[in-house]
Amino acid sequence: MGSLFRSEPMCLAQLFLQSGTAYECLSALGEKGLVQFRDLNQNVSSFQRKFVGEVKRCEELERILAYLVQEIHRADIPLPEGETSPPAPPLKQVLEMQEQLQKLEVELREVTRNKEKLRKNLLELIEYTHMLRVTKTFVRRNVEFEPTYEEFPALDSDSLLDYSSMQRLGAKLGFVSGLIHQGKVEAFERMLWRVCKGYTIVTYAELDESLEDPETGEVIKWHVFLISFWGEQIGHKVKKICDCYHCHIYPYPSTAEERREIQEGLSTRIQDLYTVLHKTEDYLRQVLCKAAESVYSRAIQVKKMKAIYHMLNMCSLDVTNKCLIAEVWCPEADLQGLRRALEDGSRESGATITSFMNTIPTTETPPTLIRTNKFTEGFQNIVDAYGVGSYREVNPALFSIITFPFLFAVMFGDFGHGFVMFLFALLMVLNENHPRLSQSQEIMGMFFNGRYILLLMGLFSVYTGLIYNDCFSKSVNLFGSGWNVSAMYSASHAPAERGKMALWNDSVVRRSRVLQLDPSVPGVFQGPYPLGIDPIWNLATNRLTFLNSFKMKMSVILGIIHMTFGVVLGIFNHLHFRKKFNIYLVSVPELLFLLCMFGYLIFMIIYKWLVYSAETSRVAPSILIEFINMFLFPTTATSGLYAGQEHVQRLLLAVTALAVPVLFLGKPLFLLWLHNGRSCFGVSRSGYTLVRKDSEEEVSLMGSQDIEEGSTPLEDGCREVTCEEFNFGEILMTQVIHSIEYCLGCISNTASYLRLWALSLAHAQLSDVLWAMLMRVGLRVDKTYGVLLLLPVMALFAVLTIFILLVMEGLSAFLHAIRLHWVEFQNKFYVGAGTKFVPFSFRRLSWKFSDDRA
Repeated sequence: MGSLFRSEPMCLAQLFLQSGTAYECLSALGEKGLVQFRDLNQNVSSFQRKFVGEVKRCEELERILAYLVQEIHRADIPLPEGETSPPAPPLKQVLEMQEQLQKLEVELREVTRNKEKLRKNLLELIEYTHMLRVTKTFVRRNVEFEPTYEEFPALDSDSLLDYSSMQRLGAKLGFVSGLIHQGKVEAFERMLWRVCKGYTIVTYAELDESLEDPETGEVIKWHVFLISFWGEQIGHKVKKICDCYHCHIYPYPSTAEERREIQEGLSTRIQDLYTVLHKTEDYLRQVLCKAAESVYSRAIQVKKMKAIYHMLNMCSLDVTNKCLIAEVWCPEADLQGLRRALEDGSRESGATITSFMNTIPTTETPPTLIRTNKFTEGFQNIVDAYGVGSYREVNPALFSIITFPFLFAVMFGDFGHGFVMFLFALLMVLNENHPRLSQSQEIMGMFFNGRYILLLMGLFSVYTGLIYNDCFSKSVNLFGSGWNVSAMYSASHAPAERGKMALWNDSVVRRSRVLQLDPSVPGVFQGPYPLGIDPIWNLATNRLTFLNSFKMKMSVILGIIHMTFGVVLGIFNHLHFRKKFNIYLVSVPELLFLLCMFGYLIFMIIYKWLVYSAETSRVAPSILIEFINMFLFPTTATSGLYAGQEHVQRLLLAVTALAVPVLFLGKPLFLLWLHNGRSCFGVSRSGYTLVRKDSEEEVSLMGSQDIEEGSTPLEDGCREVTCEEFNFGEILMTQVIHSIEYCLGCISNTASYLRLWALSLAHAQLSDVLWAMLMRVGLRVDKTYGVLLLLPVMALFAVLTIFILLVMEGLSAFLHAIRLHWVEFQNKFYVGAGTKFVPFSFRRLSWKFSDDRA
């Protein structure tokens, strides 16, 4: 793992890949994940690149594998997912693998097609059987239930559907039988009546059991129908209507003997189809089980192969078309690994000429690479959400590891709540290798990815909870209070001292609803509590006033220290980028402006804490009034905090007033002086002079010499101004906007840190309200019903504590801590205008089968 303080130094390398070894070399690079490729064919369409045919072949293999995975899932066959990742297949095996997969696909499709055909035939035969069974009852109905027709007067006494009647009618009477969906019966009957004008007789019967539709495979309820009609034209109309309503039509037997023969034949055919279908399914399952053993490794190999050809499409060909040229960004620390990967790829391909690389100078800004591990990854993601750091600038994530959970804990400070959060995060850390946790999605996945952030937030909340002496809104007396109540009684003092102090006696205690402890009375205040707030403040009526004063001043102190640290980090950026004039003309005035006003405010707070005691507290001046008087210059003299305060404050105001014009005009005027007094290409450098800008190569050589030999700060400032077109107005406006934003931001950002006090107060009050409304009620119930009531009250208290105080309040404090880092801290030094280093690595590919389903 590299340094978190800055991104790693990068270089632009040129790879010369022999045509026969390019595939193997990129396979070795993909396994190691060392470089990020640049697209040298940006003006070439994706369909006109050299390896578009190979990419299409990989996509075809992915389609076949997706079909295999779909069939394997449909057959409920488990897919083995290995822990290891097989390498990309050699070119010699690609055609063989493609041929095997294509044969397997053809065989599977044929077997599946035959299986579906057999299944459809079986379902049709089963429907035919049910139709014959139900329609057998239709011809036995009595004639009194059937209508009579005038054109056949001789049939009045016979059953219309009897076989003898059918014979007498001859060819004029016809039948259509089949099955229809239950929901279409009424519309079907209405259509028959309107079209056939009553020249049909329709008989229905509902099947007792639901049958599967041979076309859709859906299990639905069916109705068996039998339609009697006269005339061929009516028969054609009936059949067309049946087709429109998707009826399943089956031949209707004309005699009972024919019916019996058909039923026997159907029974035999159904048994045969069951046997053949079972054997087909067994064979299909055997083929799928065999395919499931290798589909995981083949899917990975195809994805790797496709990724390699995508990278090869970014390379350009040399004039002889025998060598591929690639340009890559590579960390300087990984150059040796890059050379070894090229040697391994050339050796694997058996080429006599090995591929090689060399570094080339460039004026382009490299991508940003900050190596992280599972602990620092979460904090780096918070910073990257604001913006990926510019190349080689100071990375705030290193300091956020401490400052982020600490500022969260200042707002969330509660020993009990922090300990619960710490235990939750600790369980995820201890079980981080569990597959269900590592593969969890949505909210649980967010918690798991930020488990180390939660761990530190809980740990720091335990610490601040001890400082606030808050545990589920109750104070804990670990070391004994430093206040002594008995010393306030007049009996404990000499008669001479009683008149000078406001002491207690029995009548005062009985009459007074509120008693006040006076720390100036000897023996009342015996010393500060060893750790945090004294537990006696939990009983005081002015507890909220005391804690508000303490937390408000603490928030201001922490905020100003945090912002000052951000300005100091900007100095490290200026030193690294060799812009020392920014230190004197930007950073130093910013520090003076911030410290002469708000740094002095911190001094007054701490000075008042240290100098004034309980005896002199009544004559101590107000810090707020003194700070306001610093800018108003009152005509009447004030007591002040210390001697000579007025002169010190006027000196600080003078320094602040002088820092503002320097901050506004210093950098633009200095750059203007550089531009008018010197020329970037006219400076004598190491024995030669660059008179004009002949080519980009000269600029690159000049830049590379600066890196190797170094340069003076004056030359660096010159290069910044004149290597690009100098625009004094733009520089001046940029600096004025930055200065106004900084000066106003110092005031608004300092006030913004008061959210530490506000959220801490809100969290403590919510905890107190929840305790008073639930636990206090449950604990005050008498012994008879107290035990029965206490258990549900504790359960409700635990649920509300988790969802309101831990989740909702925790999320609120988390968002406010992010805002304090992004807006108040990072804008003092962090630009965040870089691009992330995205290496060509096979580890970034997804191996999940859910992505491969068709």
